[in-house]
Amino acid sequence: MSKQVDSVFDGAGAKPGLEIWCVEKQLRLVPVPKSLHGKFYSGNSYVVLSTVLPRSGPPQHDIHYWLGKDANEVESTLASDKALELDSALGSCTVQYREVQGQETEKFLSYFKPCVIPIEGVFSSDSGQLNGESYKISLLTCKGEHVVSVKEVPFSRSSLNHNDVFILDTASKIFLFSGCNSSTQERAKALEVVQYIKENKHGGTCEVATVEDGKLVGDPEVGEFWSFFGGYAPIPRDSPCVEKQSDSPFSQLFWITAQAKLCPCEGSSLNKEMLETNKCYMLDCGAEIFVWMGRNTSITERKKSISVTEDLLRNQGRSMTTHLTFLTEGLETSIFRSYFKNWPQVVEPKLYEEGRGKVAAIFKQQGYDVKELPDEEDCQPYINCRGKLKVWRINGEQPTLIPDPEQTKLFSGDCYIVQYTYPGNGRDEHLFYAWLGRDSVPDDRADAISHMNAIADSSKRDPVLVQVIQDKEPLLFFSIFQTVIIFKGGLSKRYKNLIAEKGILDETYDEQKTALFRVQGISPENMQAIQVDQVSNSLNSSYCYILQTGTSIFTWIGNLSSTVDHALLDRMLELINPTWQPISVREGSEPDIFWNALGGKTEYPRQKELKQHVEDPHLFTLTCADGMQNTLSNFIHSRDDVLCLGSELLQVLIAVKFFLMVGFGSYAAWLNFVAGDFKVKEIYNFAQDDLTTEDVLILDCHEEIHVWIGSHSNVKSKQQAILLGMKFLQTDPLVEGLSSETPIYVITEGREPLFFTRFFEWDSSKANMHGNSFERRLAILKGKKQNLEVHTSKSWKASSKETTPDGLRSKSVSSNGRNSTSPVSSASVTHFNSSTNYQISSPAPTARKLFPGSPFHDSAGSPKAEAESPSQAAVLAQVDGNDASENSVIYPYERLKVNSSDPVTDIDVTKREGYLSDGEFQEKFGMRKKAFYELPKWRQNKLKISLHLF
Repeated sequence: MSKQVDSVFDGAGAKPGLEIWCVEKQLRLVPVPKSLHGKFYSGNSYVVLSTVLPRSGPPQHDIHYWLGKDANEVESTLASDKALELDSALGSCTVQYREVQGQETEKFLSYFKPCVIPIEGVFSSDSGQLNGESYKISLLTCKGEHVVSVKEVPFSRSSLNHNDVFILDTASKIFLFSGCNSSTQERAKALEVVQYIKENKHGGTCEVATVEDGKLVGDPEVGEFWSFFGGYAPIPRDSPCVEKQSDSPFSQLFWITAQAKLCPCEGSSLNKEMLETNKCYMLDCGAEIFVWMGRNTSITERKKSISVTEDLLRNQGRSMTTHLTFLTEGLETSIFRSYFKNWPQVVEPKLYEEGRGKVAAIFKQQGYDVKELPDEEDCQPYINCRGKLKVWRINGEQPTLIPDPEQTKLFSGDCYIVQYTYPGNGRDEHLFYAWLGRDSVPDDRADAISHMNAIADSSKRDPVLVQVIQDKEPLLFFSIFQTVIIFKGGLSKRYKNLIAEKGILDETYDEQKTALFRVQGISPENMQAIQVDQVSNSLNSSYCYILQTGTSIFTWIGNLSSTVDHALLDRMLELINPTWQPISVREGSEPDIFWNALGGKTEYPRQKELKQHVEDPHLFTLTCADGMQNTLSNFIHSRDDVLCLGSELLQVLIAVKFFLMVGFGSYAAWLNFVAGDFKVKEIYNFAQDDLTTEDVLILDCHEEIHVWIGSHSNVKSKQQAILLGMKFLQTDPLVEGLSSETPIYVITEGREPLFFTRFFEWDSSKANMHGNSFERRLAILKGKKQNLEVHTSKSWKASSKETTPDGLRSKSVSSNGRNSTSPVSSASVTHFNSSTNYQISSPAPTARKLFPGSPFHDSAGSPKAEAESPSQAAVLAQVDGNDASENSVIYPYERLKVNSSDPVTDIDVTKREGYLSDGEFQEKFGMRKKAFYELPKWRQNKLKISLHLF
């Protein structure tokens, strides 16, 4: 295979980022220097490789071959063949895309933000630029709200219309003309293109003017704009562009024979079993064509398949907007999979789990006390977990405030509201959960959401709201509780009435009854005991259990459980009942009395539970037709029990309550009824600038989703946002098997918490700007100082150790280690209904702390007064984002590598990169230390892995 691969691809894909090659006129492939990335000449063809290091799993590669409008057929064919060769060099583990000038995919354009503006002429590797390129006045059209497709159009008045945004680039000034039917987001993105042109073609010195469609000529800049077109004349009126969407997308599957012929595959619907691993297929979907290549096909067969497909486009005269995507078996995109019925969900475990244990053993041999290597990224809560907790139980129409000692005890038949207040960046932050027990009553679920929103709205602080269903709790939920015990049964009136009406046995926990608890968690600050059915098939070799029989207490230790699990088991016993004297039982040595308490011995899971692949997050923009709101409103007002309500907020809640009352079995039908036209579109290579204030976006983190509400969006309530999140889960755009019970976070613009912003390179000043997205971008372009919002929420200040010796607030500490509040006074209200004027709790000022468990903090969570060694002092300085000082301890890269033949001792092995000199750090990482430590933790780790420093 290597003999068929061009030597120019040697080392390709070894590092994350972009690599670009150009087909020169001599029909040879030459690399394009990074300084010229994004500059494409219309007379050439290119091969572009994008390499991404995900949070877990192998590198991901996408190959694009770009065809300039003036490139000849021979060069275009060569680019296609070279793309396939590159795929072969990378182990046939890529997805390939054909890109045609002016019709590029959004994924391709996302690599070159803000835009790609093709250059007339041909590329020369000798000079690196066009031969005889000259400046001229040009008229460009910009389309797209998140990635911009820029196309040069004839410099003529007839090119202008009311639907698009145009840029007139002259020698001394750049004009932005906004059609009256263009969106605010499109205008804002076009301003980014203006900024790009100003900096790259004018050296940042030219003037910028904005012209609105229909604006009178009396404005000097408007008159100057029209003077380039021979004077003002009205543009003919036309209707806004409406994209036609077919009710049932066309799709036809063809088998590509060895003789390069297309044979239709028969069948009423497509399924994965139709794709044979030793064949190639073409899926024609009209606007997009996929070529699927089985794992057991040769390069020759694949070249024929690609050639047949391209010939089909030419012979049928298909539109140049038709996109071609080439897939290898096992690397199917979500769009491709969506055309097949019930594409199987393959859960890929972390292949490196076994290797992590081996690495831990190696560290032990070298004298390091390493019990295990936890996934640091997955275990961090990203907020201060020593804040103030309040919990209410839904009990009929009135939530009941739970006393502090009982806050960590939840029942699966009940619903709860959790309010968590913690110190943020100069202000108190608030986080609300509606926790819905697995066996809770639908009315209690609806009331939990209703009361959570009412309490949150009364705060006037735009807190984050989360809907969580039992067994789907995110890590952050357990982190703020630190210790949670979930019992079977319930205490609410509605739950008791329901089981009485149906004659169901009340399983509510009682110390005198038999009960089985599964103990789980990651540390003493994050552990849970979950009561499960007291039968032997509830056991699992990966966990530890507590069995309470009424007369005896057993602890059961699974053969695949870890030492951490054993420590958590001991700690949980103390918390549940310190007086218990348990009988410890190892798996395989259980006495008969143990099995008798569980109703006899039966089979149970004995395999190691491996974590699923941790996928990188994906960002989506949501588009809801206006009819969605109208349909919902009409549906609500058709019900008598809503006619008396004057609040739109409560009307939505009644709708939520209705679908909950009819049961989750009707969930999909109900959403289809009220949602109307609902479109989801992925934003590739997303950044903070993609969070446009007019939009509602969803950050899909697979195990949880975040619904982000822009302040200028048409979604004005968090209940509506929760409904949109539910609809997104039902849509499952990535065909990843999202559960309808996935936790839904609702986040408002300007109040983004750290556990959300960690997925971006976050600039807080951007998050606090006024105006719509166009006004914000224009202010930045013209260099005007922005007015930032000043949050008036109560801030916290650092307390001296003289005031609070332990660095925590001076209050009692409950059994789970959390700060407990003082007893509720007689004037406090613990019961309220929907008409109550809710008041949010405001904790006393607290000492600022970094996250507990940090390697540079003691067990109490407070910073260490001084480093224990010079090397630690050096790393401390670097973790703060500063470059190493002259007195820092420096070691060469060759000694810091994990596979070094002469390794350095007495260093923090988790911060090897911190001991590099500034120059060597810059050479290896391609950035300064400060920039590196501003990256998300998972990106830091992936870069360190690629350099053998992790």
